[in-house]
Amino acid sequence: MKQSRIFLDSYVLQQDMRIRMPKAILENVNAIKGKTIFDVFYDAEEDAIVLKKQEGKEEDE
Repeated sequence: MKQSRIFLDSYVLQQDMRIRMPKAILENVNAIKGKTIFDVFYDAEEDAIVLKKQEGKEEDE
């Protein structure tokens, strides 16, 4: 695993495909509930889903 990754928490994938975000994401990524947009990537080498905050973009701007 990449050294720059910080483990925040583990959650179950819900039946409706939602994943609850840990509260720590608000401080670590400066996310705003209901506004911050994330890009979703699949890392095939690590078999991992990666979320990346879109810089400078918020919902309802």
